[in-house]
Amino acid sequence: MSDYDLVQRGSLKLKSTIKDKSINKKHHHHHHSKKEKKQIIDAIEESLPPEQEIIEGKKTKAELRFEEVKLKRQLERVREYAKTSHKEKVAIFNEKLENQTEHYDVPKVGPG
Repeated sequence: MSDYDLVQRGSLKLKSTIKDKSINKKHHHHHHSKKEKKQIIDAIEESLPPEQEIIEGKKTKAELRFEEVKLKRQLERVREYAKTSHKEKVAIFNEKLENQTEHYDVPKVGPG
């Protein structure tokens, strides 16, 4: 009996937690409408703790301040993201590319 007698033949059988095999993994983009973005912003704003409700417990004042600043920065990122749509971002990007000089163009030298 050699070492190669116990080798599994054929393709490997991989366990999968996804029951529905028809799900295409490439198309899992999360596009949010303006209404959904507004709801996300409102939810984050509601999660910000008011100054009066902060109860000193196991966290230090520095930790509480850090979490507050972190939430405010997250809110600013969401607002910045929700400001322009994908179509507007593409238009801005294309305009930026049009204004750049052509790096790979051969410069015209001499007559003709």
